[in-house]
Amino acid sequence: MKSILIFLVIFGILVFVHEFGHFFVGKKCGILVREFSIGMGPKLFQVMKKKTTYTIRWLPIGGYVRFAGPDDIAKIDPGATVVLQFNDNGEVVRIDNSGSQMPISGIPVQVIESDLVNRLIIRGYKNGDENENITYSVNHDATIIEKNGSELIIAPEDTQFQNAKVLKKIASNVAGPLMNIILGFIVFIGLSISGPGAPTTIINKTIDNSPAQRIGLKNGDQVKEIEHQKVSQLEDISKIIAEYKGKKVEVVVLRNNSYRKFKIKPMKVVDNGQTLYQLGFICKLDNNLFSKLSHGCKTSLRTMGLIFNALSGLIRHFSLDKLSGPVGIYSQTRKMSDLGFAYVVTFLAMISINLGIVNLLPIPGLDGGKLLLNVVELVTGKPLSPEKEELVNIIGFVFLLILIIAVTGNDIYRFFIK
Repeated sequence: MKSILIFLVIFGILVFVHEFGHFFVGKKCGILVREFSIGMGPKLFQVMKKKTTYTIRWLPIGGYVRFAGPDDIAKIDPGATVVLQFNDNGEVVRIDNSGSQMPISGIPVQVIESDLVNRLIIRGYKNGDENENITYSVNHDATIIEKNGSELIIAPEDTQFQNAKVLKKIASNVAGPLMNIILGFIVFIGLSISGPGAPTTIINKTIDNSPAQRIGLKNGDQVKEIEHQKVSQLEDISKIIAEYKGKKVEVVVLRNNSYRKFKIKPMKVVDNGQTLYQLGFICKLDNNLFSKLSHGCKTSLRTMGLIFNALSGLIRHFSLDKLSGPVGIYSQTRKMSDLGFAYVVTFLAMISINLGIVNLLPIPGLDGGKLLLNVVELVTGKPLSPEKEELVNIIGFVFLLILIIAVTGNDIYRFFIK
C-alpha cells in the first residue's frame, strides 16, 4: 500500500509540473487555457478564475491543460434548449447547456443557430415561443456550462492556440518538458545542499593496513593523476582503478605544493557479490555552498548524459527491455521506497528529467512532435493544413498506443511473471 501511495504521489507531481509548464507559458503568451485539470475522470471540484476553470477529478492518475482550439470550441446543437444570462449591456455572459445539471437564473431559449467562435451570436426562440425569433449577442468572455457540468470560457477564434504566433506555440509546447527537467535539477540541487558535501580528491584519512597507508599516502594529499589520467573528482579514481582490475597503478599526489609519485596495488573487495578495487583512503567532503550547488548541477547533467546515451543505444539496438511504462516505474518505486526517502526523491528527479527529455523527441503525439510541426510552420511560413495535422496526430497516437501496450505487457512479464 505504501508503494502505491508513493507511486501516485510521484506520478502526480510529475504530471502536475509538466502540465503547469504548458499552462503558465500558454497563459503568458495570451493563449486561452479553458481548463487546468488535476486527475482524470468525473469532476470532484471546480472553480473559475481569470478565464480558466481549475478542476480536480476523482482519479489521481494524470491531468491535462485544455487550450482553446478548433477541436475544443463551445457548440450548441440546433434544437437544444439553453438558459441565457445577460449583463447590463444585454450581452449573453453565461450559457447553461448542461440540461439543468447546474441551473442558473436567466431566459430559456430554444436554439436555432449559434456561433461562439466568429460572429458570437445565439439565435433562437425565447421561452420556446416560435413567434419570437431573437438573435442574441454573446460577450467575448462568456462562459458555457457543458453537458458534464463543467463551466468553461467559450473559445473565440482570436484566443485559440492555432492562431497564436508560431514562437508562442513553440514556447507553450516546450514548457512542459522543460519544467520536468527543471524539477529534476531543483531536486538534485536540494539533495546536494541538504546532504553532506561532495567528496573531494583530498585524502582525509587512510584506512589501517590499506595499500594507501602502506606506501605512505598521508592526510592532506590531493590525488591529481592515476596512470597518467587526470583526476578531478572521486568518481574518476574509482573508474580508473576499476579499469586495471587490481594491477599496480601509478598515483600522483600534490603534497605541500610538490608532486609525488607512488606505485600502489589496489586491494580487492567483494561487496554483495560485486568485485571492487580500492586504494584504502577516505576523502574530505566539500561543504561550501557553491560547491554543493555545483555538485547538484553536475549530478543533473550526468543524469541527462546517461539518458541521452540510453536513447542512443535504444535507437541502435531497439529492445522493449530498455523501456519502462507505468508498471515498470511502479516496480522501481517499490524498490526505492524500501531503501528510504532520499532514494525516492532521487528517483523522482531522475524520472522527471527522463520524462522531459523523452517528451521532446520528435514523435507525433509527444510534445516533440508538436514542436516539429511548429518548426515546419516557422520554416515554411504557414502551418500544416488541419487535415494533414490531424492525420499526423492519428498516426502518432496509434504508434504510441501500440508502444504503450507492448511496453506494459513486457513490464508485467518482466517484473511479475518471469
